[in-house]
Amino acid sequence: MTLRGRLTAAFLTVVLGPVLLGAFFVGSTLSAVDRGRATERLGLAAAGVRTSVDALCQQLRAAADAVALVSDPAARPRAADQVVGRGLAAAVQIVDTAGRTSYATIGGPAGPWQDCAADAAAGPVRALAARVRLRDPAGTDLGTVAAAQPVDPAFVARLAAVTGVGVTLLDDPGRITHTTENREVRAAVLAAAREADGDRVADTADGRYVRRVGPSPGQPLPLVLSVPGERPPGLYAALVGAVVLAALLAVLAAWRLARATTRPLVELAGAVDRVAHGDLTARVPVRSRDEIGRLAAAFNRMTRETGSYVAALTSSRDQLRGHLTVLGDTLASTHDLQRILRVILHSAIAATGARAGAVLLLDGDGVLVGQCVEGLDGRWPTEDPADPATLRVPVGAGVLGTVAATGEPLRGRWEAADPPTGEPSCETYVAVPFAAPRGAEPRGGPDRPGHPPADDDATESCALGVLALYDRPGADEFDDGDLVTLRTFAGHAAVAVENVRVHEEAQRLSLTDPLTGLWNYRYLRESIRREVERANRFGRMLSVLALDLDRFKDVNDTWGHAAGDAVLIEFARRVRGEIREVDLAFRQGGEEFVVLLPETDARGATIVAERLGSVVRDQPVRVEGHNGEPIAVPVTVSIGIAVYPDHAAGGQQVLDAADDALYAAKAAGRDGYRLARAPDPVPTQEIPVVAAAVSPPDGLPRAGAGEAAPVAQGGASSGPHPPRQSRGR
Repeated sequence: MTLRGRLTAAFLTVVLGPVLLGAFFVGSTLSAVDRGRATERLGLAAAGVRTSVDALCQQLRAAADAVALVSDPAARPRAADQVVGRGLAAAVQIVDTAGRTSYATIGGPAGPWQDCAADAAAGPVRALAARVRLRDPAGTDLGTVAAAQPVDPAFVARLAAVTGVGVTLLDDPGRITHTTENREVRAAVLAAAREADGDRVADTADGRYVRRVGPSPGQPLPLVLSVPGERPPGLYAALVGAVVLAALLAVLAAWRLARATTRPLVELAGAVDRVAHGDLTARVPVRSRDEIGRLAAAFNRMTRETGSYVAALTSSRDQLRGHLTVLGDTLASTHDLQRILRVILHSAIAATGARAGAVLLLDGDGVLVGQCVEGLDGRWPTEDPADPATLRVPVGAGVLGTVAATGEPLRGRWEAADPPTGEPSCETYVAVPFAAPRGAEPRGGPDRPGHPPADDDATESCALGVLALYDRPGADEFDDGDLVTLRTFAGHAAVAVENVRVHEEAQRLSLTDPLTGLWNYRYLRESIRREVERANRFGRMLSVLALDLDRFKDVNDTWGHAAGDAVLIEFARRVRGEIREVDLAFRQGGEEFVVLLPETDARGATIVAERLGSVVRDQPVRVEGHNGEPIAVPVTVSIGIAVYPDHAAGGQQVLDAADDALYAAKAAGRDGYRLARAPDPVPTQEIPVVAAAVSPPDGLPRAGAGEAAPVAQGGASSGPHPPRQSRGR
């Protein structure tokens, strides 16, 4: 082969090889990425569908349980109507053991009802239902209670809105019952669904991806999910055109170069070919001082510098990967803010080559307080250099305070301020602010647990703190690249702080009532179990107050629900003002409240009850009437009192005893309190007790009087239960 042919072939190999590989790689990668993203979306959507259907089935099962737990047969229809009225189910049906319907709510969905716990039935599914056995107190089977929710186009549309994909409900033969798909793609989606099996994802001719979900245990609905592909149209045609154009240009350039070059270019072509395959040690002999020689010398110099750059980049890449891996693992595995900030600071120092650094957060007094420091020993005056919190800089003072006040990063050489600002001394510095993501609202914390958060409508980003680095080897100043790197780590710090705050706020909101700010029913169950265990362990008493606002329905009916909410909020505020820090107040539901008084006997509980009744009775609540004028609403409260262990042997039992005492207070005319009756005596074994373990002459038990009563096995009842109904208060 001639020199021209060899040069042409080498040039085409160098140029067209990467182009073809790149085109093939781009095409296959885009297709794989598109399918992978679609598969991931469908997987998440399938999980969301199962979760939604499971949540609906649990809600229906809870609704059926609520009706089945009513022991009075005459009251079950009213309980079924209440369940439907509260939106827990669309219909409730009570069936006796003979299969006859003894009661069914009005307006229920048409049959058949698909049982959540059964396999898919033949034919279309009209409704989902949960069934529970109905038994009398003796355990005799009385039939079943079924709660149902319709499976209609609105239900399918809600599933599509939750998952973000197209949802289609099939019947047993594979026909479409309800769907959110367009008419143009329904046939293609249905055809692809016949090919999908299990978790397998099928695709359609127009680029959509389809997956079947169910029927399966706990999810009896045969559903089809689909998402459109994101692959650009005409991708392969564009790639072929680009390859053809690149080939034509390469042939023309090779022909022109082959005519103008000489033999030394063969060596250069070989060296270029080696470099193209990743060998940066290739060198070209310099045979002359003409243009070819200069080209060879320049090529040799280029390969040497490229090798140095690649080695440096590889080392920097490996180091950065290590820091990012540690940072990612820390952010994903913990909500320990101090640990996260330490990892961020260490990674920022290692990435920029700084000798020292600090992370400071803004406190409520407008002062930047050090959270973690590294390498700052002896750089700022403090009594305890090991404690980062001794590093305090007011906002607006010095470099760090200016960065926090203006929101602009600063870098340069250190100039000592007069008077001193309390910042670390250094030669060079770079400081970057970080703030909460835009749109995040600052959350006001409660004064103490159970109190409502402070109102704050601010939606703009707010300053959180400053990330600062000090000194580099050789006394070089920090450059723009260091500033960009530090901004990245500052962004991680802002996200970490915000995530920790969101986590803490979510924990608080999950345990408090959003209207009154008191603890909710969920936390009541946890607290009564904990307090009963503590009282049993230390031989103390625990008093429980069950409170109910008298004739609260009249307030809502007369002045509206807004006035009722205002009464509830004010009542909760007064309750908090009359109890101790160690006492716990809960909103059980509606106008029902519970107060736990640890280490309090019946005498102390009656004193608290009298005080609560007085503070509610003597001060009417001012609300806004229908015409906008303030109205004083008189409010009274009925209170039931029970003491553990005198009135019950467990958490749920003492709550029930307080509730029964509350009903007695209601029956006695309201606006008062009643102490629970002592339980009926049970067969006991005589055991020795101390001589002082006797009740005082007035009959009211005292805290610490004698040994603690034994707690029944199990303590507070296990499992979630809805709040007790009002029983016509």
